[in-house]
Amino acid sequence: MDTVDVLIIGSGASGAAVAWSLAETRMRIVCLEQGEWQKPSDFPSTGRDWEARRFSDFASSPNQRRRASDYPVNDDDSPIKVVNFNGVGGGTVMFTAHFPRLHPSDFRVKTLDGVADDWPIDYFTLEKFYALNDRMTGVSGMAGDPAYPAHEPPMPPLPMGRTGRRIGEAMNRLGWHWWPSEAAIATREWEGRAACINIGHCTPGCAQGAKGSTDITYWPLAIRAGVELRTNCRVREITHDATGMATGAIYYDRDGNEVFQPAHVVVVACNGVGTPRLLLNSAGGKHPDGLANSSGMVGRNLMFHPWAVVSGYVEEKLDGHRGSPLCLWSQEFYESDASRGFVRGYEFQFGRGVQVITEGIQNMALGRVPWGEGHHEAFRHWSGRRFSVEVCCEDLPEEHNRVTLDPVLVDGHGVPAPKISYRISQNSQAMLSHGVAHGTRIMEAAGATDLSITCPVPVAGWHLLGTCRMGTDPSRSVVNEWGRCHDVKNLFIVDGSVFVTSGGVNPTTTIQAIALYIADQMKQRLANLFD
Repeated sequence: MDTVDVLIIGSGASGAAVAWSLAETRMRIVCLEQGEWQKPSDFPSTGRDWEARRFSDFASSPNQRRRASDYPVNDDDSPIKVVNFNGVGGGTVMFTAHFPRLHPSDFRVKTLDGVADDWPIDYFTLEKFYALNDRMTGVSGMAGDPAYPAHEPPMPPLPMGRTGRRIGEAMNRLGWHWWPSEAAIATREWEGRAACINIGHCTPGCAQGAKGSTDITYWPLAIRAGVELRTNCRVREITHDATGMATGAIYYDRDGNEVFQPAHVVVVACNGVGTPRLLLNSAGGKHPDGLANSSGMVGRNLMFHPWAVVSGYVEEKLDGHRGSPLCLWSQEFYESDASRGFVRGYEFQFGRGVQVITEGIQNMALGRVPWGEGHHEAFRHWSGRRFSVEVCCEDLPEEHNRVTLDPVLVDGHGVPAPKISYRISQNSQAMLSHGVAHGTRIMEAAGATDLSITCPVPVAGWHLLGTCRMGTDPSRSVVNEWGRCHDVKNLFIVDGSVFVTSGGVNPTTTIQAIALYIADQMKQRLANLFD
């Protein structure tokens, strides 16, 4: 094939953003995506069995979903299991669309708390890219949150619902911070997309088009601007020449043919597990331990965000099966306070409730809903009255938490699968305990009974961060302060693997802001990009 100017690997949150941003250069840009376009008409939310399909072809775990486009993950050596999605839009197709930003303090953890490392960039470096991404994605929310520097989401917030009102009143009684969640969900018509109609089908794909997944936000514009997006292309390795520079990628097309795509610049956007897997599978020549891995940091410092959930029931019938999954957040315990017995902090996320069939299945498993006599009466009693407090904990980087290549497990084309080795730190354990205790206080203040606690939540590896960290020291990081690999001058990484610390919030908006920032840096440096 002809050599392209830029080859992007991965079409999710970061790959789509960088493709759209670079398109204005009029360079020839090709993106390789392992999965396929998702047709809204095929989303589970178009049928009655949509909850059941969350346990099959739309399960969050690739090991349960097992689509042809998926790769297996050996996460036996981790209490937290990996969650991802392969297809145009990546994980944004299935995410909850909760869209908080990192705090300014998250970029200065070493300076403020004496742990981990500071980022080589800060919140204010990314501020204009956060705002740009808000407009491109279509973010709803309410200006004035005292937990953040001033900014204004482009659309009004999602409705709080009965659940949100009950939680807000409870937080007021406790005197704790809360605010309507910012969400990548349109609350009014936005750039040709319809507004949310509050039917609760956010996670297994939004057929309404209200959720800002990148297949309907960035990609149509990028393709219109000339970017070529090839689907069903499973990349095996990034190739490199005798000098160590990247020369392109070898991939398997939809028919299983091995194809080499040469490129002047390669951009990797495969998430915090897929990216180190690809770099480690690209070892050879001047990169015997994996591409761009002279520091030994590729795959290390994996961060997940340990998660806990406190659920309970109230007498009032709620409306949690309608609307988006999350309605409010609280950052009362987000910033460090040494008196708590741990450094850094966490965010509370308030779940509006669960869907009707899921409620029945879970209560049957707990013995609350019998099978047979009394089933319908018990089902009606428990249905529609539950809500939850979720605890999203900051996960500090530790080198022993890592992604390596499994010596046995392979994907459908024989490419070695990633192996996860991960432990929840004592600091995170203390944070989880604190979050559960204070989450219980919130539930009690809201009048909830029959409380149940899940800590940690096992299938909660949504946020895959830190495995190709950003930094100015080549011996301690993989990419520099604008995303270029220290070892390979024409190789860039733009996904969550470049995170230095994780913060205590969902990372997607920050991942996209970083991708837009790196693309902007590349455009500013086109004349001497490899110097």
